[in-house]
Amino acid sequence: MSVFTEDQIQQLAHELNQSEKSRVQIMHFSGRFAGMTIEDGYRINRAWMQIKLAEGRSLIGHKIGLTSRAMQVSSQIDEPDYGTLLDDMRYDCTPGQVLDIPFTHFIAPRVEVELAFVLKQELRGPHVTVQQVLEATDYVTPAVEIIDARIEQFDRHTKLMRKVYDTISDNAANAGIVLGAKRVDPHTTDLPWCGAILRQNGVVEETGLAAGVQGHPAVGIAWLANKLAPWGEHLQAGEIVLAGSFTKPAPAKVGDVFDVDYGPLGKLEFRFV
Repeated sequence: MSVFTEDQIQQLAHELNQSEKSRVQIMHFSGRFAGMTIEDGYRINRAWMQIKLAEGRSLIGHKIGLTSRAMQVSSQIDEPDYGTLLDDMRYDCTPGQVLDIPFTHFIAPRVEVELAFVLKQELRGPHVTVQQVLEATDYVTPAVEIIDARIEQFDRHTKLMRKVYDTISDNAANAGIVLGAKRVDPHTTDLPWCGAILRQNGVVEETGLAAGVQGHPAVGIAWLANKLAPWGEHLQAGEIVLAGSFTKPAPAKVGDVFDVDYGPLGKLEFRFV
């Protein structure tokens, strides 16, 4: 049973939209509405994405978050979450050059290391398998997700961390995606062993393997296709799907230079300006 009326869902979606534009964070929805559920979070998020689409944005894909067991335990859930990728969130690197990303596009950006699946066929749940994901994938490519917090991470009064319902409302914290490295065949690439080194201002901050994403990054893609089915939605050909981070998020500030080295899959280099 939802604790929200449709008018409240729309109001909270507009609050998120205004927060993103003003770069002023808002207070936890979960603290304002006792009994809020995960489904409520997705309803608010969908309403927010509809506002953005009405403003002229277009959908380019999806992101999966909270894929590691440690993150799920800390968020007190037993499955990942997901959000939407829109065209204005995409940043494309050119190999050998450092891409400038305006810091003013974000509030409190953090950087995560991932793999992205680009689909050539649709995937409709509820019974999608990992093998079907691989067959539906055109290519896999390195990707950096820039996460953000329109809803403050820690409550300004109690200092309590926001709940997963808040994160889901907040588009599963998604704010950007950086692409531009090599594209590989999911059938001939040992995806769990794809790894990366994240350097921030020349210092190694994180390393990781894609196996950290539920053992295989395609697991999350199948999960998402199946989770969308009850909403009457599916993954479509041409969409980008971020499979989940295999490093801890690295906080960014103006002037920070990031070099994410995926070895044989290439590099993503960018700085916040």
